[in-house]
Amino acid sequence: MQASDIQFRSVPRHLAIIMDGNNRWARREGYPGAAGHRAGAEVVREIVSACEVRGIRYLTLFAFSSENWGRPRAEVRALLALLSRYLRNEVEKLAKDGVRLRVIGRRDRFSTRLQDLIAKAESVTEAGNRATLTLALDYGGRWDVAEVTRSIAQDVLAGELNPDDIDEETVSKRLATAELPDPDLCIRTAGEARISNFLLWQFAYAEFWFTEVLWPDFDETVLDLALADYAVRERRFGVRPLMHRY
Repeated sequence: MQASDIQFRSVPRHLAIIMDGNNRWARREGYPGAAGHRAGAEVVREIVSACEVRGIRYLTLFAFSSENWGRPRAEVRALLALLSRYLRNEVEKLAKDGVRLRVIGRRDRFSTRLQDLIAKAESVTEAGNRATLTLALDYGGRWDVAEVTRSIAQDVLAGELNPDDIDEETVSKRLATAELPDPDLCIRTAGEARISNFLLWQFAYAEFWFTEVLWPDFDETVLDLALADYAVRERRFGVRPLMHRY
């Protein structure tokens, strides 16, 4: 039986994906690195549509990490150019399909032109109520938590927040993903088994699924394998299930 034939008893409400392997794909195929990123961008379009069809309401993609600035300058330029092209070319389709686009992460290190494209894309798709696509751009989980800590400290100093009232909800409401439910499932491609500073707080009870498939080779079939595996897992959230009594 193929994964696509399985009637999933549940799908993740919020799916996060760490898209990895573009450069390795390009080397394998004998192409320059930029070609791998272009191929990966095409997969994004397919997977966004596939998630919508499968009833996944929230999709968050790790598109550009805060560490990616350390890559070769030509590669960074190629990545940012692809981001700009995606925002220009996809925003109308996203709006038509009822998909709201959100961007999390720092924006001040991007060019004014890219910042404007991000703001326009968010505005054009703001009314989308079928699904939410979140792009993590210049994002790092430690940065996210540090920003929350700074915000809380400022409110305490201003006398607007009592330290005794600080709890997990206080933090969650100030994270970059405050409007989203925490991810239920995280997929990482290309054989790596780490989260690489992505959504550190939000992944507290997420399920993880790792695959050797490089991101440009990722497709609906591989997505369905991940969803089939997720569907049979028992999510306990740290609580032991009650024993059945007979």
